[in-house]
Amino acid sequence: MIPFRPTLAISLRPIVATIAALSTSGAWAQQTDVMPTITVQGESLHEGLGLARESTTASRLNITLLELPASVDLLGADTMQARGDLLVKDAITRTTGLTDTSSPGNGVAYSARGFSGNSAIALLENGVRPQVGSGTATYPADPWGYDYIEVLRGPGSIVYGSGTTGATINAVRKAPRRTASVEAMAGIGGGRTVRGGIGATGPLGEKAAFRIDAYADHSDGFIDRGQSRHGKIMTSFAYALTADLDLDLSLDHVEQKPQRYFGTPLLDGRISRELRDQNYDIGDADISFRDNKAIARLTWRAGPALTISNELAYMKAHRNWRNAESYSYNTQAKAVERNDYIAIRHEQEQAGNRLEARWNAGANRIVAGWEAATINFTHTNNAPYGGTSTVAAVGFNPGIFDSPDPLRPNFTTDTITNALYLEDAYSINEALLLLGGVRHDQYKVERTSLLGAAGFSSKLRANAVRLGLTWKVAPDTSLYGQVSSGSDPVTSLLSLNLANSRYKLTSSRQVETGIKQSLANGKAEWTAALYHISKDDIITRDPSNPALSIQGGSQSSRGAEASASVALAPAWRLEANAAYTDARFDQLIESGNLSRAGKRPADVPKISSNLWLNYRTERSRAALGVRYVGERYIDNGNTQTLPAYTTLDASLGWSVKRNILLQLNLRNLADKLYARTSYSDSQYLLGERRHAELTVQWHY
Repeated sequence: MIPFRPTLAISLRPIVATIAALSTSGAWAQQTDVMPTITVQGESLHEGLGLARESTTASRLNITLLELPASVDLLGADTMQARGDLLVKDAITRTTGLTDTSSPGNGVAYSARGFSGNSAIALLENGVRPQVGSGTATYPADPWGYDYIEVLRGPGSIVYGSGTTGATINAVRKAPRRTASVEAMAGIGGGRTVRGGIGATGPLGEKAAFRIDAYADHSDGFIDRGQSRHGKIMTSFAYALTADLDLDLSLDHVEQKPQRYFGTPLLDGRISRELRDQNYDIGDADISFRDNKAIARLTWRAGPALTISNELAYMKAHRNWRNAESYSYNTQAKAVERNDYIAIRHEQEQAGNRLEARWNAGANRIVAGWEAATINFTHTNNAPYGGTSTVAAVGFNPGIFDSPDPLRPNFTTDTITNALYLEDAYSINEALLLLGGVRHDQYKVERTSLLGAAGFSSKLRANAVRLGLTWKVAPDTSLYGQVSSGSDPVTSLLSLNLANSRYKLTSSRQVETGIKQSLANGKAEWTAALYHISKDDIITRDPSNPALSIQGGSQSSRGAEASASVALAPAWRLEANAAYTDARFDQLIESGNLSRAGKRPADVPKISSNLWLNYRTERSRAALGVRYVGERYIDNGNTQTLPAYTTLDASLGWSVKRNILLQLNLRNLADKLYARTSYSDSQYLLGERRHAELTVQWHY
């Protein structure tokens, strides 16, 4: 493995130098209008809910959010910057009904509409989705270089396949443009945080354009031994091969060393302020993620109404963990007992191709496509993860990784996926839009044990449909309704074991209705939705033989969501959203023949909401935000809760010059002690303490 070192920032210098050279060279001297077709959304539309913008996530037909019969949130780069969202998960959890369930073990993960985890919430970049290995997703992690982020709530299987029942999150990167520009950012803050980013775009000759984005950060965190590092380089290139044929290329490299922190043990069943700064992981703990991705896309405008594209993608990921992950506080000894000395490595390689045709003529917009991918996944670990130790609650020697179990390759899987999809948007008249879609997915997983156990081969299939109707009762008001279906794997497809290989994919169904409205030329926008989702074939115990696990369980959720953005005065804007989720297991039997029917699934709050008050003029900006997350259960038996919490954030910005913005971001102003998620019933991952960060942003 290539280690992630503090010298990563130094390794970015050639890229920075290249950007600087391009910004002053003759490469930008020849500017012409002959270029590939690149859709550029106006920056002013990043304000508000963006109902006039086209969705690139909820449909493959680029339908505006106002016309779309589905619930979608859109966060523009300008909005994320104004709020001081320096992590993607900060931005995502400010959208309607999304809560953070991330941990060092799963990378980044969320809960939405009653469903949680990376087998139910899909994470994509530019519509390309890496398959999830052993429940872990690692990027996108920071918003630098992205134009906007879309969040589709509810099943998105007709667009992206299985694993999308709760929501689909798509980070859309900034595209190459022929208008030359450079942007840079530098910041310092609490926890000895240092961060910096630079990006540039412009023409190359008469028919091409480029974009380069580089970013790096380093933090000591707010706990002992809480160091983290992150860096990336994202490059894009667009070239007009002919008047009707475009080539788009991208090549990315991302390295992360997340904070090696698995939570704080509870003290007498409560969160202890005295232990807030303690880190009970070992001294030589390690977590590292490395991701590489290359994409090539050809787009042929075969005629006035027909466009054909082919996208080839290659991704490779390496992940490494070496930690003591479980802690409990011994009240009598006044010490912390540690176990689960876990070492794991993932090697994942994915190659895929998407062939797609679009037709846009008259009242019909149609897209049809074929997707195929092969994924190789190797899992190395030290199961059964032995090792124990006891340390003082404070002032202790963290020790080193000491497990009696050797680290050795465990298994490999080779997965082949195929999917066919068709989507049609038919304008019945000027007021009615009918959107329909169908998709068929096939998965073949072959597992080979590297420890001498028997291997197996498993084939899985899923069908998904969506039918929605949007009625524009006025040019700026629409009512909609939709029915849709989807599927999720019972566990990560790439890490199926023999016990899970006999299970089929779970099936989900959603009914949703809602309203969207834009008033006073976009000065006020609001949406509301009601939904019901049911999911069948989850794993449960056999009622006639509790020693056996079978598919036969079910869960459901129903809820209401609302979001609004209102310009109170020329310089003032109020933004708010709220979600009510009533989720439950309808049928589930767990170990001990215990029925969980009527219980709420873990990690699902009944209520979550966000409120932002924004002030903005040509020379200054300010924002004040409140985030509320209701109590959540940490287990399906609903025996233990994570307390509800409210956090208060703010940002202040000043335009020092026309192209220079100085911004102060303030987080957790009330210094709230809270748990953002749990790692076990004896340890919680705590939210960050009160801190500030100062950034300077430059645009040219």
